[in-house]
Amino acid sequence: MPRFTPDFLDEIKSRLRPSDVIGRYVKLQKRGNAWWGLSPFNKEKTPSFTVNDERGSYHCFSSQNHGDIIKFLMETQGLSFPEAVETLAADAGLELPVETPDDAARAQKAKGLKEACDAAAVFFAKSLHRNQGRGALDYLKDRGVSEEQIDEFDIGFAPSDRTALRDYLINKDFSEEILIEAGLVIKPDDGGAAYDRFRGRVMFPIKGMRGDVIAFGGRALDPNARAKYLNSPETPLFHKSAVLYRFDAARRAAAEAKTALIVCEGYMDVIALWGAGFKHAVAPLGTALTEEQLALLWRSSDEPVLCFDGDKAGVGAAHRSIDRALPLLKPGKSINFVFLPEGQDPDDLIRNGGASAFEAEVKKSRALVDVLWDRERMVRPLDTPERRAAFRTELRALVKNIADKDVRAAYGGELAQRLDAEFARPSRNEKAPRNFQKSWQNGGSPRRGGAQGFRYQEPARPSPGLKRQGPPAAWRREAALVLAAIQHPALIERQEAALFTLELTDFGLQNLLSAVLTALSADPGLDTEGLKSHLTDSGAAGSLERVLNDPELSKQRFLRPETEIDEAEQGFSNALAHHLYESTLKQEVARSASQIFTSGDESWKAAAAAREELVNVNRTGDADSEHGDAQDRLNAARERMKESVSKKFGR
Repeated sequence: MPRFTPDFLDEIKSRLRPSDVIGRYVKLQKRGNAWWGLSPFNKEKTPSFTVNDERGSYHCFSSQNHGDIIKFLMETQGLSFPEAVETLAADAGLELPVETPDDAARAQKAKGLKEACDAAAVFFAKSLHRNQGRGALDYLKDRGVSEEQIDEFDIGFAPSDRTALRDYLINKDFSEEILIEAGLVIKPDDGGAAYDRFRGRVMFPIKGMRGDVIAFGGRALDPNARAKYLNSPETPLFHKSAVLYRFDAARRAAAEAKTALIVCEGYMDVIALWGAGFKHAVAPLGTALTEEQLALLWRSSDEPVLCFDGDKAGVGAAHRSIDRALPLLKPGKSINFVFLPEGQDPDDLIRNGGASAFEAEVKKSRALVDVLWDRERMVRPLDTPERRAAFRTELRALVKNIADKDVRAAYGGELAQRLDAEFARPSRNEKAPRNFQKSWQNGGSPRRGGAQGFRYQEPARPSPGLKRQGPPAAWRREAALVLAAIQHPALIERQEAALFTLELTDFGLQNLLSAVLTALSADPGLDTEGLKSHLTDSGAAGSLERVLNDPELSKQRFLRPETEIDEAEQGFSNALAHHLYESTLKQEVARSASQIFTSGDESWKAAAAAREELVNVNRTGDADSEHGDAQDRLNAARERMKESVSKKFGR
């Protein structure tokens, strides 16, 4: 890459008037010593954009944008700094600086390759309008391509003769070596005579960032051809993964219209859209969208629109684009999707319904997050806890792929809200608080902050008498589980299913757990201190302070941040088993007792004895964690209770 010295940049600026350069993109009128026009950065009716040739700069009063001609091209045309300098240097008639002999050799070779490609484009264009190109011209007319479109896109024809292009360019003093390196002819490995790469094809020149022809795409007219479409090979000029068809012209059209680029699937789609007035369309070159192409798009449009055929292949291509784009998302940079009616591409839609039909589809474009959600939502049925857990796990894995911390956090929060809205419903027997019910009725999430902005309201402060008594045992039992996740964020990975399905009766703890899971879903790398800092700024700050300052909770070893994760997980598992017993098994025993209460005193005593057995087992499990998993013992006790009740009362 040439090094542009300050002297070289000053020379460019001295040779070019800003009003001439900027006047190609903005309509300017002279007022006094300055030129005025409508802002290229904002939509406005009264001119607020001024260019001063004496100062060599522009200023936009509506957006406060200010700079020179280099910055102007970068800001409005999506050019990089080297590209802007190279463009202006060409306008000024300056050769780019060369640093080393190798650079000079490469520059000279590139110049020869470009000249060969330009000459080939001229040859193909002339061949289209000769007798040998009649079949190609008929094909284009059948596809609705006008002469205006043929001229605009420099469409041509490669004759079927084996060496027609080679012979033409050799007579133009191009060496065979240059033609081979430009990808125009092929030299067989066996030493045979070189021959044309493209034969019997409609030819579409592919242009680079400055409008130079750097490669070709050819569409076969023979239905039995081995490849329907054929592109140039990789060359010093052409890297397929970093090029978009028609990008140079389309980005200028998008900047002028202040609209987003449209990405469709092929050459003919771009040409058809141009004919219908959509001059800001581009296409990848027969491959899925690459990282380099996405970066190219985002230099011109914050949210380019990817347009796909509505068939299975089109949907699959859209899904691959999501996987490619997710890691690269940045604040304000994303992609939107349009899915056309099944069996139709843009060319078909425009020919059948006109420009308005395509415009109507573009207006229905969908955000990346919506398409991602639907894709994952339809992968599997979600009718069991295990399948819902798999759905949740896959979403978390996808969010982790996003490199940008802010975007990752935003996606984590958004998908957490959607999960809540999808799965978290109050049980039929549960009477939610008034603000809880109102949030759910308005479309929000009942448990963890819905899409309508539901926020948990901290309960009223307890009286001094209640403070002296301390929190009830049920609250402390639930708080231990939430605090474990705060003190040991790694538990989220190890105990994901348990924490995401944990039922809590205290709404303050529900809100705190929701904030914990949302924060760690958005940023799995958060450590304990980072998580606490995040929670302090959330609506769950009051509940956080309460659990951190509870003296009884602080006595439990597994709730201390310095405890090793394996020990903390064992403590969490025991606490979870105790919680499940207290909140679930006791209820089962109570229901069994109530059902047999009318059978007489002996029946009630038997039920009470069974309940007492469970209590004793639970106490043993809490005291001695080395004699097997507490949950296993509780499950065994449950079965013994059922057998005891069944034997005594015939149930």
